[in-house]
Amino acid sequence: MAISADMIPELQDLIDRDKINQCLLRYARGIDRLDEELILSAFHADAIDFHAKGRCGSPREFLGWWVPTQVQREVAQHYVTNGSIDIDGDMAHVESYFLALMKTKGQDATFLTGGRYTDRMEKRGGEWKIALRLVHIEWTVECNAVQLTGFSALGVGTRDRTDPSYVRPLEIPESLRDRPE
Repeated sequence: MAISADMIPELQDLIDRDKINQCLLRYARGIDRLDEELILSAFHADAIDFHAKGRCGSPREFLGWWVPTQVQREVAQHYVTNGSIDIDGDMAHVESYFLALMKTKGQDATFLTGGRYTDRMEKRGGEWKIALRLVHIEWTVECNAVQLTGFSALGVGTRDRTDPSYVRPLEIPESLRDRPE
């Protein structure tokens, strides 16, 4: 099937939406792996992150506050779920629902938080990134996390670039080869 001229705007819209979604997922992965470079790659250099009252500033300022709070976290998983994307030229207004699960080392409790990111994203130099982010935490629940250990044969991932998800090409780690079951 040949691409007609009237299909080009629709194709560009699909490409833009995919790039916006990839930016959101890059941010979530960076948060879970404590990968500051990956987190910052989701934002324009002059972006503003309004994470909470009193926590408004550049993404670097957010990381300066947030990263030290992660030292005691054993597990953190952020899920970007349903959302909406309204594109207007090189600007998009994006609402993304999120779930975040966080467990502190040595604690039996874990916290599950739900909320939304509302973002003004801008396409600059052909790249979609966040220009302004407002974080809406809408609920948090404390759960018993005693049963969270031992689910994976691989064990708990690491919250840094030593996590197997960074290995290219992906291979079975030496520490897990020929491991008794």
